[in-house]
Amino acid sequence: MSDLIRFLDLSNSKISAEQIQRELPRASLDLDSAIEIIRPLVERIRTQGSKAIEAIAKEIDSIDISPIRVSREELKEALANLNSELRASLEIAIERVRKVSLASVPENFQTELAQGATVSQRWQPIDSVGLYVPGGKAVYPSSVIMNVVPALVAGVNKIAIATPGQVSFGGRPHPTVLATAELLGVQDVYTIGGPAAVIAFAYGVQDLGLEPVNLVTGPGNVYVAAAKRMLRGVIAIDSEAGPTEIMVIADNTANPAFIAADLISQAEHDEQASAVLVTDSMEFIEKVRSAIEEQVETSTNKTRILEALRGQQSALVLVRDLNQAAKVADLYATEHLSIQTSQNESLVAQISNAGAIFLGGYSPVSLGDYLAGSNHVLPTGGQARFGSGLGVHTFLRPQQVIQYSESALSEVSNNVVSIADSEGLQAHGEAIKIRFQ
Repeated sequence: MSDLIRFLDLSNSKISAEQIQRELPRASLDLDSAIEIIRPLVERIRTQGSKAIEAIAKEIDSIDISPIRVSREELKEALANLNSELRASLEIAIERVRKVSLASVPENFQTELAQGATVSQRWQPIDSVGLYVPGGKAVYPSSVIMNVVPALVAGVNKIAIATPGQVSFGGRPHPTVLATAELLGVQDVYTIGGPAAVIAFAYGVQDLGLEPVNLVTGPGNVYVAAAKRMLRGVIAIDSEAGPTEIMVIADNTANPAFIAADLISQAEHDEQASAVLVTDSMEFIEKVRSAIEEQVETSTNKTRILEALRGQQSALVLVRDLNQAAKVADLYATEHLSIQTSQNESLVAQISNAGAIFLGGYSPVSLGDYLAGSNHVLPTGGQARFGSGLGVHTFLRPQQVIQYSESALSEVSNNVVSIADSEGLQAHGEAIKIRFQ
């Protein structure tokens, strides 16, 4: 398996953003082409409603998703049949995500600028959201939790879930996804997959009783990401989530079997997943490579994992020292950054750009996927440079409230008029002066 995963030597390089983009490319995703492919779906769904959605599911996935809206009985039955051990695990995950979400609710504030002059800021929940729960290569009850819990904590009034129908369940959504929705009290669940779900959320589907939402969140494939990009402005979105990615910074104090397992765990998500190790030890790279070879052989999703590891997006990277490793990570801006070294705290201080950071050998990324209490919907494709993971803040808007008394306005009236006149907007000044004539 010499071609298992490529080796990249950056130890003698002057690390730059351009170099990292060139040497550590993500999997090739052509969103512009994807947009053109799905563009005709928009008009079909807007004009034909549920008939178009059902027809698209038959054309693409060869399944009958009718009835699209999941009934209360189906949701209750799914929860009643849920494995008790799995239910207990999901309830722990819900509670942990809820605790972190509650702790992260931003506080309102009021600033008094002068007597009778105040500016307040309050956080208002978005009225309605559509949460997409993918279901192509795996089943994701965890994504239900990660989307729904922060929305509930934020106080969102209307929550709808869309998730694909499954061939193995006769075109119905996976029962575990339905059970988790019921566990969280979400009653508006729709059997819609892929870009059709985003389009339905954006414009509504009248014959289903699905009203347009204001925000769409949740990960998906390239076509879901393309639909989000195309419809941004009609709806708000969390991010254009692409294939999952992990970067591990490790030194020779780390356990190579742990590192191999962490890389494999993300590679099994998708053939286009990125798995990157950055280390200052060639000897450690060889140990990790051997551990990967050994572990892949017994992996359930071996074919998918091998394709991801062999892709251009995955690599075992040698750097000069751990400071250089931190620079590589910061420029790469990965979705999941795992740091397993003898210098974890000092490395974290050097890194700004990452969706989420996992410190130490006993904080694996897969813990964050399920039960850490953190959110697993994170920015991919370098979007961690300017975006954040899903959280309560995603479902809130800061709104300022301004209140001035007559005397407080009088104190600054001449200043307002002066600035307005300098901008050639005399009517702005007149709106002040008229109050004191």
